[in-house]
Amino acid sequence: MLPSQTSVQDNLNAVLSLIHTYEARYGRNENSVALLAVSKSQPAEKILTAFDAGQRRFGENYLQEALEKIETLNQPDIEWHFIGPLQSNKLKKIAAHFHWVHTVASVKHAQFLNEERPAQLPPLNICLQINISREATKSGIPADEALTLAKACQAFPRLRLRGLMCIPSAKKNLTEQRQDFQKLSDLQLILIENGINLDTLSMGMSDDLEAAIAEGATMVRIGTKIFGSRR
Repeated sequence: MLPSQTSVQDNLNAVLSLIHTYEARYGRNENSVALLAVSKSQPAEKILTAFDAGQRRFGENYLQEALEKIETLNQPDIEWHFIGPLQSNKLKKIAAHFHWVHTVASVKHAQFLNEERPAQLPPLNICLQINISREATKSGIPADEALTLAKACQAFPRLRLRGLMCIPSAKKNLTEQRQDFQKLSDLQLILIENGINLDTLSMGMSDDLEAAIAEGATMVRIGTKIFGSRR
């Protein structure tokens, strides 16, 4: 059963209120943290309800599912973010249908996205995925490879390098959670000092939202707290 419009709207408002609370708690400017509503495995009806409530950024992990939603909703005001692992055989469609890609982790994939980005569209916004916890099971590059990849991405005219993304390992408490996010924030500063123009830290989900905002997140990724359980 789909949740009522009221429940999605209420959930969305509750998440936004929590974000504003943490912005104030940690001295962040109001509305400095954008909400990316993670709509993977959620039906188009829920996305439309959130859209009608004012949400504009939606994150998808699975290409075919996302393409069906993009076609069904046919809403030019939605900003679509691809947040799943990249596969070479899917990059052409990702480059053509999304506004952002958060999971770039190789020059090869960046080059392909650049080549396949349609000329009539603005440059594709990208983030580099950093394996900040150095987990063997996680995608992303080590922090010490970020500068090399960032310089390569800046040279591609059909891409716009915006920032860094991470999915750290689960931690038990706020202090431990903040440590990994601080590493990504520090890495962003290092890249900026080396001439890389970045404005985005895509980090923080439901269980570590406060820690991410405390350490400088500019975009947080929240799904089930808005839409309820996935299909």
